[in-house]
Amino acid sequence: MKALALHPLFVLGTLLRLLLVMLVVPAAVTQWYVPFLELTTSMLTVNPWGSWLAASGDPAAFPYGYAMWLAFLPLAAVCQWTGVPLLVGYMATLFVADLALLLMLLRLFPLKRTLVLAVYWLSPIVIFASYGLGFNDLLPIVLLVGSLYLVRERRLEAAGFLCIAAVSGKLSMVIALPFFVIYFLNNRAVRQLWTRFVFGAAVGALIFAVPFLLSRAGMFMLFGNPEMDKVYRLAIELAPEVRIYLLPLLYLVLLYSVWRVRRLNYELLQATLGVAFLGVVLMTHAAPGWFIWAIPFLVFYQASSDRMAVALTAVFSAFYVLSAALVHPLVLPGMTLALSAWVDARAVSLLQTALVATGIVLAVRMWRETVSRNDYFRLSRSPFVMGVAGDSGSGKDTFCRAVAGLFGWHSVVMLSGDNYHLWDRQKPMWQVMTHLNPMANDIEAFSSDLVALADGKTITAKEYDHESGRMSSARRVPSNDFIIANGLHALYLPILRACYHLRVYLDIDEGLRRYFKFRRDVGERGHTAGEVAEAFAAREPDSDRFIRPQAEHADLIFSLQPIHPAMIQDPVAAEAPRFKLVVRTRQELNERSLQRVLVGVCGLHVDLNVIEDDGMVEITMEGDVDAEDVAMAAAMLCPRLIDFLDVAPGWESGVLGLMQLITLSHINQALTRRFI
Repeated sequence: MKALALHPLFVLGTLLRLLLVMLVVPAAVTQWYVPFLELTTSMLTVNPWGSWLAASGDPAAFPYGYAMWLAFLPLAAVCQWTGVPLLVGYMATLFVADLALLLMLLRLFPLKRTLVLAVYWLSPIVIFASYGLGFNDLLPIVLLVGSLYLVRERRLEAAGFLCIAAVSGKLSMVIALPFFVIYFLNNRAVRQLWTRFVFGAAVGALIFAVPFLLSRAGMFMLFGNPEMDKVYRLAIELAPEVRIYLLPLLYLVLLYSVWRVRRLNYELLQATLGVAFLGVVLMTHAAPGWFIWAIPFLVFYQASSDRMAVALTAVFSAFYVLSAALVHPLVLPGMTLALSAWVDARAVSLLQTALVATGIVLAVRMWRETVSRNDYFRLSRSPFVMGVAGDSGSGKDTFCRAVAGLFGWHSVVMLSGDNYHLWDRQKPMWQVMTHLNPMANDIEAFSSDLVALADGKTITAKEYDHESGRMSSARRVPSNDFIIANGLHALYLPILRACYHLRVYLDIDEGLRRYFKFRRDVGERGHTAGEVAEAFAAREPDSDRFIRPQAEHADLIFSLQPIHPAMIQDPVAAEAPRFKLVVRTRQELNERSLQRVLVGVCGLHVDLNVIEDDGMVEITMEGDVDAEDVAMAAAMLCPRLIDFLDVAPGWESGVLGLMQLITLSHINQALTRRFI
């Protein structure tokens, strides 16, 4: 805070605010706000609007809810008790809200302090509208931005509460509510937390909205406000008494466009809200204070864009100040400075036209750069499909569950090849054919269902029960953001391989595979050791013929090997063997960065070898790693993928965690290829 107070831009912005407070006496403050606050603080009541109207006050004086009144009340009361002019308390309250908004923006963009100070604390729109004209729109917008900030921090009860407080402060903030709803509906990771936001909003409504609805005077002052009519001024008349109101029309079209975004992340929520607020103020011939609504979102845009964004916003701000100064005279002690007397109406209209034109350019650029070019938006427009193949007992299910745990089961659909066996286990055909043979599986149906899921369609599929050996009844399986196709023949057909963005093969050490299969089939599936041994002997030819050749088509091959082979001789031993992981990849992964992270963060022994004959990179990893280190390594290697992960990703420790990390880095690379 000390460094901020000494920053030259902060000092300059503060001095400009103090200068205007000392020199200007805003008409709206002296005619409406201060008299209302003076009356309602001298005779405190739960219905200040009723007291004001009973005293023959102007109905246009304070068309706001409890949040706005309660925000001004403390300093107004202090001024009443101490004899200080109430104007001081009013302007001090605006300054506190102004400073709070600045601090939140600095928290959101900690590495761009100078830019935030330049484009917000020196914003001509904020300074002129708040301190030159005295409008109080800073208070509701600081509550709304506070709600957005708390959504990012996952403090959703407080976020919901502040969102309703913002609407109570100024009804126009209701513009944001549908965007919050769409955000929770179209982001499966945070959808599970929506009840927390709703709870906070319900508490806010109980405190701010319900008492206000019971005040007939408050409702009259709110809905009788002539500013409400501006929403309907821009219209196309189709027939007498039949009009199409353009602002509601454009707002609904924007809502639909946002709804059509497959998944919204936090940056997209900010960007779409910015376009909405900027569009509203441009299409309504808004009061000068309304332009403050768009300022935080213009700061978001400038912080993520280039110098052209800063220049355009500066031009927009200059047009705003000139336009507002021509329409709203500045009231100075003993004089009124009215620029409108020096220009004709056509000049005012031309200036307003330039303001709207610049604002439209800004809105279009915001949509194009922060929405349509947003990485998250582009990467999530179609499902990501991963294929995982490997021999029986190679750990496919365990690996796929670990990957799904990162993204959350709400965002993943699993397509298992076991569900496409042609016969139940009791059928005599299994005596002459193993399920490793493609002829024993309906691979065509597996392929057809995978294509349908990748196309965003819902399929109908059965599920194989490994305990009973029978198929369940068919059930509907909707598509999802991440599709994991897992099976013995997942990489067998060319059409299957063409569907995948990432192809994985589990090439487990044969002795280790037998060890795991004995433990699983005997310990979990109820088979005898003799049955498992016979199955190995019967399946070996088919495994060599149909399964292992699929490794040639994989982008990523995991080979799990025991460090001490003697420890896997007894499958029923209590002590678990220790492993090393060998990874082979053809995707030209940034293996040097990966090696640095594996050594520096995870503390592993890593050997890297480039196989020049086939362009493969082989990485051998050995050592223990915990889930926290894997999560830290993933954040360093794949920062753009963090938004895709679950709110609480299921990171694993040990070898399985390393497989998660390597897979995630390949998913990141595969998603990036969509931009090319």
